Amino acid sequence: MNYSDIICTARSVHDAGSGYVQANATGLRFDIFPAADNAENGNGSFCTNVKVRITNASAADFSGVIHIKLMSGESEPKVFMPGYMYNTNTADKPSSGRKAFPRLKKAPAGMPESDFFMTRSDRLAAPVSLIYGSGRVSGIAAPPYWVSENGTPMPVSFENGKKNPAAAEFLQYGGFTCNINDNGRVSVGYTLGYENAPWLFVQTAAVYDRAELSEENSFRIAAGESVEFPMIIYDYEGEDERAIYTALRHTYNVFHETPRSIDGMDPERALTLLGGAIRDNAWLEQEKMYSGFVYDREQGPKYNKIGSLTWTNGLSVAVPMLLAANRLNDDRARAQSLAFLENVIKNSYNPRSHLLYEAVEDGKWSVRGWWYNGMHSGGHSAYLNGQAVYYIILAYIGEKSARNAVHDDWLDFVAPVIAKMNAEMNSDCEYPFAMSEYTGAGIEYDSMGGAWCLAATALYESVKKDTGYLEKLKASERHYYEAFVKRCECYGGPLDTDKAVDDEGILAYIRAVRLLHELTGEDSYLEHLRDALYYECSFKLCYNTPVSVPPLSSVHWSSCGGSITSVANPHIHPMSSTIIPEMRYYADATGDEYIGSRLEDTVKWSLQTFNTYPKEYGYGGPGWMSERFCFCQGLLTEKYPDGSPASTWFALMPWAAGSIIEGLAGVQ
Repeated sequence: MNYSDIICTARSVHDAGSGYVQANATGLRFDIFPAADNAENGNGSFCTNVKVRITNASAADFSGVIHIKLMSGESEPKVFMPGYMYNTNTADKPSSGRKAFPRLKKAPAGMPESDFFMTRSDRLAAPVSLIYGSGRVSGIAAPPYWVSENGTPMPVSFENGKKNPAAAEFLQYGGFTCNINDNGRVSVGYTLGYENAPWLFVQTAAVYDRAELSEENSFRIAAGESVEFPMIIYDYEGEDERAIYTALRHTYNVFHETPRSIDGMDPERALTLLGGAIRDNAWLEQEKMYSGFVYDREQGPKYNKIGSLTWTNGLSVAVPMLLAANRLNDDRARAQSLAFLENVIKNSYNPRSHLLYEAVEDGKWSVRGWWYNGMHSGGHSAYLNGQAVYYIILAYIGEKSARNAVHDDWLDFVAPVIAKMNAEMNSDCEYPFAMSEYTGAGIEYDSMGGAWCLAATALYESVKKDTGYLEKLKASERHYYEAFVKRCECYGGPLDTDKAVDDEGILAYIRAVRLLHELTGEDSYLEHLRDALYYECSFKLCYNTPVSVPPLSSVHWSSCGGSITSVANPHIHPMSSTIIPEMRYYADATGDEYIGSRLEDTVKWSLQTFNTYPKEYGYGGPGWMSERFCFCQGLLTEKYPDGSPASTWFALMPWAAGSIIEGLAGVQ
């Protein structure tokens, strides 16, 4: 370990105009030395545990931000800050400029591009910032926040999955950084205190300039006093970008905090509460569909219908509801689900394109959903068509298994859609992102969104006991793996993020590769499933961020086990809970303790995301939940009547509850 590559700079509140200078210029002394337990930790092959001591040697108190950087000599490295930065966040791709999210670029053209980023630590899924380049991983992990016990500041630590010391009060967040033009070098770093620089991204439409240093984001060290804290320095060889997972697994083990448990809550009760809330409040009998939002009002419910084939409504609600209804013998919920499925099968097929219309309003089906104006190319969405077909087949399997009801017409309905999706695979063996409304031709590619077509076709092959598409499936899976998954840089899943790096697209790939392993028995698919799950877990919070904004703060909600949506939408929504069965499949097949623990986190997180009694989250009845969980400063746009911020949406959102239902329906 070469300590000369670790440098310390500082920026004082009282002299902020000078920017960051060497720590000793502000009166601070920086010392770094091996931790006492370093020889015993068994991790010497890939990391070094160190102790950092910052001493205020001056006669005046210091208040500001202290920046500890690990310098790298790599000329073209990739930066990985889990949940926040993956390589450049597609800064090397064409951008319409419509969506603003952090993009890392050596020669930035202006917001949202920059050659450096600093962010409050809770924006990351794990407290670590890494560099990969030339076959080597390096980086820094450190405590995500500081606590106070009897007035003494100390870095938070976690033992046996719990905060230590348990009685300590939250004091202040730290921060993490990356810079690809740091005096001609590349650096990643950790800060005492924090800055959001050069911008704070609340959402793609709300970006704020770097704020002045203040008491809120500054770290204070009194004259003559010292603070000490542990840091982990990673430095090891790796064949490709997947080598970062060694550090992420280790960081998880060090900083893991268990999600809260609610007395008496188990999958059966959760399914009953969530399914009952949707059944009794979101079903629109006259229109044979679910409402996308249901607002709790004294004069009665208010609906924002958002009629969708799937994704943010529709089949992503109906099919989980059907699975739960069959498990709970809820005939009314089952009838609603079957009515929506019948609506889709009777009305959504576009005979010109041989694809499914994705949106419905006043009984008229079209391709013009709420997301349409944000897309680069109009037309059908392969994401939504693939997901819809997957869910229809899943409903077929569920009905046959639970009720011995065989809906062969459902398979007949999806067959031409599957044929068309596979006919439009390009020469890279990638499914489209967008497809023509008039001919079904693929008109845009380069995204993970089409992986839903891969999952749907694999499930169709499994049900039909046919191998007609198998060679195509194998070739397509290889493409998605090599182009996206292996590079730890998946983008183009959701339709509303301008192809930002995201967590959603991998969820389809995970389903597909699990099915291919079942179909072929080939070990390589189990290995690819591992890599995909590890990528997904890079978006999954490993500890419980101290949330100060209600209602999440008041219910003591836990972030651990929830996954950040994307680098553009910095909140947790529950879609990652849908792959609980796939996580269990892999953990059972391999005994991988890391995925086993992540699975346990995901189940526990899923069981504490909704009202267990009326207005627990500030709105609605038991089982009501929304999609938005603001674990950090991101997406804090909802307001209470007095104008103060709220950390969730005050609405029942059936697709969100459906995600929890889908995942838990597979838990026995």
